[in-house]
Amino acid sequence: MRLTEQQLRFFDTFGYLGFPGLFKDEVDAITDSYERVWAEHGGGHNNAPHDHRTRSNLQQFIEENEYLSSLVDDPRIDGIAASVLGDDYNYSHSDGNRYVGDTPWHPDLVGRKVVSSFKMGFYLDPVGRESGCLQVIPGSHKFGDKFAQALREAAPSVRGNRTEALWGVRGSDVPAVALETQPGDMLMFNHQTVHGSFGGGTGRRMFTVNMEERYREEDLPELRVEMARNPGRSGYDSAYGEAMVRTAT
Repeated sequence: MRLTEQQLRFFDTFGYLGFPGLFKDEVDAITDSYERVWAEHGGGHNNAPHDHRTRSNLQQFIEENEYLSSLVDDPRIDGIAASVLGDDYNYSHSDGNRYVGDTPWHPDLVGRKVVSSFKMGFYLDPVGRESGCLQVIPGSHKFGDKFAQALREAAPSVRGNRTEALWGVRGSDVPAVALETQPGDMLMFNHQTVHGSFGGGTGRRMFTVNMEERYREEDLPELRVEMARNPGRSGYDSAYGEAMVRTAT
């Protein structure tokens, strides 16, 4: 599966893409595997049950499960990633989440990075504008652009959901595109894209797969610094989970 020229231009211009029903035939197997990983970790963060009051998050998520690990070899995932990042792209990392309430507006990457990268998101519950779907601010990924820079400078305030003090509107009323999804849909967005979600239940299920352009030989020192400072990898013996390494092609 390769992206069309129109899809590539859309992603480059607006910083996101949606793929309705891309994994609808696999949604049961994906959901079962998702739940199995959570059950093996006590149902929540740090082997504690999800309390429905705060977000639960697990790093190295798909890497804990052979079936989920195999998704990186799926021709749909591989083709999309190769279309954007080149055939020699790298799988970076993953995480699993059970979301509670609002998430503030934020980009996943604040500073400039020497390689391009993006996140693929799998949402396992129906979510809409008022029930916690992903919302994105198109074009906010353009690092150095005046509009994107203004959003980036506002990020410290916006992260605290203080949009009313900053712009006079609630976080949910910030101009944005609401990407409503059903189980089996897949979304992708640039790590620089400013995004958030508002409303919804207290256990919204979602996991991510993150890809990045291959580092050039001369950029390996920066990669080592990034690997060392990534908080999601702290406490792990390896950058990748055991099931991922054992079954990698």
